[in-house]
Amino acid sequence: MTPADKFFRAVGNVQRRRLLVRMLSHNPEDESKVYTGDRETDEEELANLLIEMQHTHLPLLEEYGFIDWDRENREVTKGPEFDEIRPLLEMMIEHQDELPEGWL
Repeated sequence: MTPADKFFRAVGNVQRRRLLVRMLSHNPEDESKVYTGDRETDEEELANLLIEMQHTHLPLLEEYGFIDWDRENREVTKGPEFDEIRPLLEMMIEHQDELPEGWL
């Protein structure tokens, strides 16, 4: 898998995008936080999103080295490869008004 493939797979899900973008300026992050943007979500939907984070999104981002995930302390920090994806994340923020609604 090429670096570009990893970058686009990492930002291919809204929850992963939101976490990575948020980590540009906030570190560490509590894994129990799920960023839903302006969408209204009920408790069941939030619980499902948290399960997705723990079983799908966080493991993938950790595998790519974009995050370090301390499961015991339930904390996510920038990983050793975070600076590799940083330019893509910064570009998304700079052009946020040009992206489709709900992208971030």
